[in-house]
Amino acid sequence: MKMHLWGQFEFLTRSNGGYMKKHNIISFLFLSFFSLTIIEGKGEWLDPNNPEDAVKIMRKVSSSLIDNEPTYFWFYGSVYSHKLGEKDRHLFDYQGLNVRATKTVTNEEHGYGYEYVSREVLFYLDPKTGELIPQWENPWTGKTVDIIHIANDPVNSRYPTYAYGKRGPFKLPAVVQGGHFMMNMEIPLFYPNPLGGDFQKQVGGYYQAHEMFNWFGRTDDLFDESKPTSTDVNVGWARSAQWLPWMEMGSIEGSTLYHGLGKRVALFEDLPEVLKNTIREKYPKYEFPPPIDDDRPNMTSWIYYKKLINGDIPNPWE
Repeated sequence: MKMHLWGQFEFLTRSNGGYMKKHNIISFLFLSFFSLTIIEGKGEWLDPNNPEDAVKIMRKVSSSLIDNEPTYFWFYGSVYSHKLGEKDRHLFDYQGLNVRATKTVTNEEHGYGYEYVSREVLFYLDPKTGELIPQWENPWTGKTVDIIHIANDPVNSRYPTYAYGKRGPFKLPAVVQGGHFMMNMEIPLFYPNPLGGDFQKQVGGYYQAHEMFNWFGRTDDLFDESKPTSTDVNVGWARSAQWLPWMEMGSIEGSTLYHGLGKRVALFEDLPEVLKNTIREKYPKYEFPPPIDDDRPNMTSWIYYKKLINGDIPNPWE
């Protein structure tokens, strides 16, 4: 997020057809790949060592095997400051949603594959009351600023995830043990800041962040091909990044730390009230994923901020 949350809550899948993209950014590390074993004794099981089955498993982690079926990932957590010479401060809590859908793509060269479309919101909450807050008093500058909540639309894949891509057969980046799966993903982000000028290479100003994901859940329905959706998919998310632009921190040293958890929920109605009600009142389109053939440029929180400040898009809170 620059924020791309998860896509990310993906939010992130690997494209063997080429690359892994997160907010038009690129690189993505598979931390570990271990040989996987199939659980025996039940139905038609997907084989994680088979590239086409491995892609289907990854698709089920991300969404559903059913084309254009909405999938909801709820996440929550806390935001801290990290500044040299002082104790980290608990600035905010947050609630968020990534809503997504996938579609099947196949061809003779690359075999089975899929693409996804998604959009995501994250709302900042008072850490003491749990209530959504419109403004924040900056403890370092003494200034009260308007909070710009995250509303990234869209957050889509730009390249399919294929069974047989340019980098070879797809390998599931997971560990399976005792009926559970675990996956680690790290995404270091470093690219020109959309709020910067034309000389960032010369004078600095690049956007830099690091996002870390831990995916985990049970394999009993994840590997069962007769079940198009896995009900037990959970995620942990941590993010280290620059101060948010609406904080108006200028050249003050420091950064933000995000730490949270998330899980798939079956229905929009299963979301917490503060999240569900705010979406329906202020961001109604985020109850549904984008059109499955959506080809718009991806949105990040900093691009969203720039468009909001420039008046290119309406402010839902005005």
